[in-house]
This record gives sequence, C-alpha cells and structure tokens, in this order.
Amino acid sequence: MAKKMVLGRGLDALITIDEVKTEGSSSINEIDLSKIQVNPDQPRHIFDEEALRELAASIKQIGVIQPITLRQTSDESYQIIAGERRYRASLLVGLTSIPAYVRTAEDETVMEMALIENIQREDLNSIEIALAYQNLLETYDLTQEQLSERVGKKRTTIANYLRLLKLPAEIQMGIRDKKIDMAHARTLIPLEDVAAQLEVYELILEEGLSVRKVEEYVRAITKGEKLEELLKEEKAVEVVKKSGVKKATPEEFEMLKTHLSKFFAAKVQLTCNENGKGKISIPFKSEEELERIISIFDQLKK
Repeated sequence: MAKKMVLGRGLDALITIDEVKTEGSSSINEIDLSKIQVNPDQPRHIFDEEALRELAASIKQIGVIQPITLRQTSDESYQIIAGERRYRASLLVGLTSIPAYVRTAEDETVMEMALIENIQREDLNSIEIALAYQNLLETYDLTQEQLSERVGKKRTTIANYLRLLKLPAEIQMGIRDKKIDMAHARTLIPLEDVAAQLEVYELILEEGLSVRKVEEYVRAITKGEKLEELLKEEKAVEVVKKSGVKKATPEEFEMLKTHLSKFFAAKVQLTCNENGKGKISIPFKSEEELERIISIFDQLKK
C-alpha cells in the first residue's frame, strides 16, 4: 500500500478560502493550456454549463484573476490540482495560456487536495462528495475519524454522506441531478426494502413532499403499514374536509376513524347523525395517557 501522507499543519497549510497554497512558490507562471491535463481523480464530475459560461464571460472581460494550481508531471505536461472550472472557462474563451501556481505533489495526495479544495468551496453535489470520501477511505485505509481530521469535517457529517451510497442507484442519480435533496434522501435510508424506498422516492418527485411528511411515511412503513393504505386514509380525510362530514360515506367514516385511532394511538370513537352533527371521543386509561394525548394537541397548535 502507498505510504500515507499526513497534511501536517492542517487545512491552513493547503487552503486560503478556496485555493490550495503552493509552498515554496515565489511567482506565478503562465502555462500553455495545451500542456495542461485534467485530474482523472477529480471528485467533481458535473459542471454547471450556465455557470461555466458566466465565468467564461468574466474571464473574457478581465482575465483569470485567481491562478489555478498545477503539478508538473513531465517537462511538457501539467495536471490540475485545483481550478478546473477556470481551466474549462479559459478554453471556452479561446485563451492559449493561464496563470498558475506549480507545486510538487505526490500522486497519492493529489485527489485528497482536490477533494478538500472542492468541499471547502461546496462545489460538489452530495453523491460526488460521498464517493470521494469512500475513495479516500479505501485508498488510504483510513477510519472515518482520521478522514474527519484530514478534511476538517465532523465524523458524523462524513457518515451521513456515506449512508447515501446505500440507496438504490436511481435515487443516487436523483440526488446528483438535484431532483431530490440530501435531507429527503436521508429519510429513506431506514427503509430496508428497496421497492419501498423507490416507491416513496417517486412520491416525493410527484407530490413535492416535505421532509417531515416523508419521515411520517417512513415511520409508518417501518412499523409494517403499506404506503398505498396510508395514501387511501389521507384521501379519505381530505374528502371529509372538502365535502363535509354528513356527505361522507360509511366507508370514509370508518377510514377516518381508523386514521385518527392510529394518529392518537388510542381507540377513537366517531359518531354522526343525519344532520351531520356528531362528536369525536378519545378514551384514556390513565393520567399518563391523557397527558400524552394532550401533548399531541399541543404539537398540532405549533
């Protein structure tokens, strides 16, 4: 296994806001774009075309303000450590060279440096970050705690990203393509059944569900309930709300009563006369159970 590299003095030894420092560099070099190659281990794989065009327009007007960072791989060849967006935008404009810092870096540290640079600037989507973390863990045989120290992120943060890789490929693609955000995706992880995960995922896309609503569905499904039945119950409640209690069918009344019983975890009684008047009663067996039911009403007020 390759010798592990320690970042020494921490992130400050590598980063100033959004750029990797070049220890030992005393000047900026102008490097021909034709001699520069992208880093194949670059964590970011998706570049926003509109943002890239905006950057290109800026470079066309005022040039490249912040030099990119390269490492020399041969006499006539360089590889990007940081600044691939600036490199790509410069190509769009038609520049032939770009200002750059050139530093010495071992192969095993280049990806790590690129990852840190991008994460600090929040340029990666959640799946790219997760894959990069996983790659670093496996390549350098690190623990999550050791990786946490290297990239300056909490171990729990790293763990949350890695959990995304347990989701089906379709959901991971949805995260990558910004169809679903990380908060929604994380709520699907407790579902062990892939079919259930995909079913809720599709519902999120169709209905634009809130994270709280998804959590509610996931909790119910993990307790053995079916999403189809949950949706039917909610539909019955909506029918009652929109059409009025006296117009609801007996089946809808029963579904509403079942829904309320599950919600309060108590055997709710619902009665209604021909004029649409009635009452809902919630029995309780102890003061503790009464307090629990009251707390639910308190939460609903919020």
